[in-house]
Amino acid sequence: MYSKKVIEHFKNPKNSGQIKNADAIGQVGNPVCGDVMKIYLKVDENSSNLKKSKIKDIKFETLGCAAAIACSSVVTENAKGKTFDSALKINKDLILKKLGGLPLPKIHCSMLAIQGLKKAIDEYLKIK
Repeated sequence: MYSKKVIEHFKNPKNSGQIKNADAIGQVGNPVCGDVMKIYLKVDENSSNLKKSKIKDIKFETLGCAAAIACSSVVTENAKGKTFDSALKINKDLILKKLGGLPLPKIHCSMLAIQGLKKAIDEYLKIK
């Protein structure tokens, strides 16, 4: 089943909640399992190179299973304080390592959290 790290992030998720007046929001969902994630960003903008802008604050709202919540927690924890370039390098392998693995049918949750982060960054870049 789930590792101790997954249970820990599920019971005590990091960065859970909303950011009022967020600079960008990325929402993704999986119609098969029903998981829905929103990733909120507050950005410290680098006006000379937007991809070097830093994620000053990040929060998530996830309606889904324990794995989806744990993956959202790990993704936000690893993206906070990083530049867009660095945050976009967060991948499935990193999440699985940080969580001590996931059952095979739940690996898609890690991809959904990454997609939410990428969508929030893309939304920010579109409005700038």
